[in-house]
Amino acid sequence: MTNDIWATVLTSLKGALGANIFSRWIEPLEFSKLSGGVATINVPTNFIGNYVAQNFGEQIIYQLNKAGEDVQRLKFDVTDKITTKPAATRKVASADDVSGSPLDTRFTFDTFVVGKPNELAHAAARRVAEGGPVTFNPLFLYGGVGLGKTHLMHAIAHELQRQSPELTVLYLSAEQFMYRFVTALRERKMMDFKQMFRAVDVLMVDDVQFIGGKDSTQEEFFHTFNALVDGHKQIIISADRAPGEIKDLEERIKSRLQSGLVVDLHPTDYELRLGILQSKVDFYAGQYPEVSIADGVLEFLSHRISTNVRVLEGALTRLYAFASLVGREITLELTQDCLSDILKASDRKVTVEEIQRKVSEHYNIRLSDMIGPKRVRTLARPRQMAMYLAKHMTNRSLPEIGRRFGGRDHTTVMHGVRKIEELKALDSQIADDLELLRRALEE
Repeated sequence: MTNDIWATVLTSLKGALGANIFSRWIEPLEFSKLSGGVATINVPTNFIGNYVAQNFGEQIIYQLNKAGEDVQRLKFDVTDKITTKPAATRKVASADDVSGSPLDTRFTFDTFVVGKPNELAHAAARRVAEGGPVTFNPLFLYGGVGLGKTHLMHAIAHELQRQSPELTVLYLSAEQFMYRFVTALRERKMMDFKQMFRAVDVLMVDDVQFIGGKDSTQEEFFHTFNALVDGHKQIIISADRAPGEIKDLEERIKSRLQSGLVVDLHPTDYELRLGILQSKVDFYAGQYPEVSIADGVLEFLSHRISTNVRVLEGALTRLYAFASLVGREITLELTQDCLSDILKASDRKVTVEEIQRKVSEHYNIRLSDMIGPKRVRTLARPRQMAMYLAKHMTNRSLPEIGRRFGGRDHTTVMHGVRKIEELKALDSQIADDLELLRRALEE
């Protein structure tokens, strides 16, 4: 079959389908060959091939036969060679159409303080930001509030845009994804929605746990995910917990999210918090040159505010602003006066009863069994987990903890704590459960 015949077929299809549909779906096609009644057509993506086959396949066959060719069926091959040709495809990928959430210019790799709790996540983010093919797709970052997930995603986007301005990088929250999906449904622009998301080079979705329980949104997210992975596009996802622990998320989506690299951002340790504060002090030195900070203040804050980096940074910001306004040095006394509400909130004490309730819910056992006499393993192990957490998260003595577990002896508590310490080093599931419970209790 000659190119002239293919051009005739395209002209006929344009007349039959209209200019808009033709430019969006037919123009990107490229005839390859005709053999044994099978016409092979090159397409830029699997999505376009599948859509054309389902919606325009019969018309294409009809027009080919009408032009004198014997065609029984079509075959679509995905090829990179024509990805840059179709004007329609590039149009939906333009920055005007594919706009996500604005990126925070403060969140770059230069301002991200690396420590042991986040070094793997930082290294993985750096690798993705270098561009080019990576061995893991998607990159899934998860961790508690204020541990740096969003910072790393913004940093990746900044770096990719700096190195390759031609790339279409889309960053948005799961809530925004859902909002756009609902809007497209309401305005009957689903094809625009699908094509827009499938045209990006890098898709970043923050807080993906929010699509849990939203069935229609999950369905569309699933197909978008598959289309991008098939097109060798990079996906970066974040959530407050691991994929397998996201409530009401379809199993097939959990499986897809776990197929790449899943990285946990651990809670910050003292050294990392101190490093973050020192980095902020260096920044404020230029902004508030008249303000000095006394020795011991950063160490004090690092010890007292341990759960949320945003709160920690906000506390230092408040100190600098206050000290600048009143013209005083930031001392330990001023810190305690100025941050009394934050320090009081950080002093929240977890009770043994809270731990028992949370562990019971996690392992789906009754609270009465947690403190009851039964020793079956399905009850004993959660009980030992609760004892371990009570030992490390409360100021209660071993005899006091034992009394709250049905009047058990302190040696029983001691045995339980040691058992979990041993298992934690050998069984990653135990370690993950402990971490998850600890975070839940600290929230």
